[in-house]
Amino acid sequence: MNGTHTVLHDPHGLSEAELPLDRELHKCLVNVVLGWTSNPGLPHADLQQITLLLTGTARAVAADVRRAADLLPEDHAARALADVVLAEAERRLSVPSEGTARRAQGHARLVRALYERLDRLAGVAPQAATAP
Repeated sequence: MNGTHTVLHDPHGLSEAELPLDRELHKCLVNVVLGWTSNPGLPHADLQQITLLLTGTARAVAADVRRAADLLPEDHAARALADVVLAEAERRLSVPSEGTARRAQGHARLVRALYERLDRLAGVAPQAATAP
């Protein structure tokens, strides 16, 4: 315990594997962000918070995709596709956040793609849907 904050050391990401994301909330946010046809007129700080939320969601779903893909044989086509999606996710998430509508939309598309890949993995290997 450090003051009023608890310091969590979880180098293997085990705690996040046990905390399910609120998929419906994220799906709604993705749909709203992707529905912007022009600048939504939000303050920069709000755009930055939306982008950070989508970044965190993308990282968590990417971890779920990795765990699900790892349940498949190394030569399985679904695993190879997951590896491609995960490499693209890592590339896109490695770029510093700008807090712009364009960046928020890019992260929203990434979250959508990661959830789609996770669903496809669950269709190939049902145990992937409940990967720890």
